[in-house]
Amino acid sequence: MIAFYLIYLLLFSLVTFALYGIDKGRAKRGAWRIPEKVLLGASLLGGAVGGTLGMQLFRHKTKHWYFYAVNILAIVLHVVIALVLLP
Repeated sequence: MIAFYLIYLLLFSLVTFALYGIDKGRAKRGAWRIPEKVLLGASLLGGAVGGTLGMQLFRHKTKHWYFYAVNILAIVLHVVIALVLLP
């Protein structure tokens, strides 16, 4: 069970990382943006590690304290869930 959960977190983190990169590219071009609630929601659903890495690598949403807060809280949440799932 834990292996499936870790795979889920990895895949969702990759998707979230890509979302941050796509949104940063769109911001530079002045194009339509991905809503903040989508980025934050993706972090809460399991992509917090990817979201945090995307924030740092793309230098995106780093001035918004609540992005850090949501990503950190989501990481803690998913670590707790993973610990509960351990045999």
